[in-house]
Amino acid sequence: MIRNLPEQKAQIFEGHATGNLLGQISTLQVRLAESAGEIEKAQSIRYDVFYREFGAHASPSCQASGLDQDLFDDHCDHLVVLDTEIAGSSEDQIVGTYRLMRKEHAQSAGGYYSAGEFAIASLMTRHKDRNFLELGRSCVLPQYRSKRTIELLWQGIWAYSQRYKIDVMLGCASFFGTVPAAHAEALSFLHHHARTDTSWHIAPVPGRHVSMDLMPEEAINMKKALNSLPPLIKGYLRLGAKFGEGAVIDHEFNTIDVMVVLPIENISGRYKAYYGENAERFAA
Repeated sequence: MIRNLPEQKAQIFEGHATGNLLGQISTLQVRLAESAGEIEKAQSIRYDVFYREFGAHASPSCQASGLDQDLFDDHCDHLVVLDTEIAGSSEDQIVGTYRLMRKEHAQSAGGYYSAGEFAIASLMTRHKDRNFLELGRSCVLPQYRSKRTIELLWQGIWAYSQRYKIDVMLGCASFFGTVPAAHAEALSFLHHHARTDTSWHIAPVPGRHVSMDLMPEEAINMKKALNSLPPLIKGYLRLGAKFGEGAVIDHEFNTIDVMVVLPIENISGRYKAYYGENAERFAA
């Protein structure tokens, strides 16, 4: 997701940023959704990407509505990217989204989304003094899948994290398809070279564990493995994230899910300096 720093950094407006705005690059803005209509547009984009483009299996209610929605949506913040050059309403301008779930959101929703796949409760109990943020439902329309858009999403997440004093980001990230062997080299790379240490260990819930140890370490072609990682996972890795023990097959979404754990202190200094440049203004 992040290969190099972008040619054009996210720029702030003249004066102090206010409200839900979290960043801007050229005509693209990132902010929190401000209305039910904007959240619905984000859900519509999620449906187009997850179900129409990548073959997730929609329930009858999702098919009827054309929206990817669940019980967590009403309790979360929704990060949206808007292209202000598009004529029309703010809903028409939304081209990407990310769902953000803080501790208070999880408490009101009855838990975190990823707890259905990974045993995150034990991890949070071990780090009960840390403020966690769950990231999920990330998607961008095909024509906007560029370095610039991804950088802007991370600008927004970083400013949001500073605003709410987040200590740890975590969430599921996915490989497409439900056959682990098709991603043997990439999954084995994460298992051997990017696993969480003991203090941050996390594994799938009982009955859902799928091994990521599909190849011996010495058989992995490092360059090939890195190139075959999905962009989102590659981006997390470059920021300093580690990955839990084992994967989970999500038949509904047609994916193999891995758990990302990213303590803020593990984010590389290069990216902290880059994202922190404007974050204080947007985090206010």
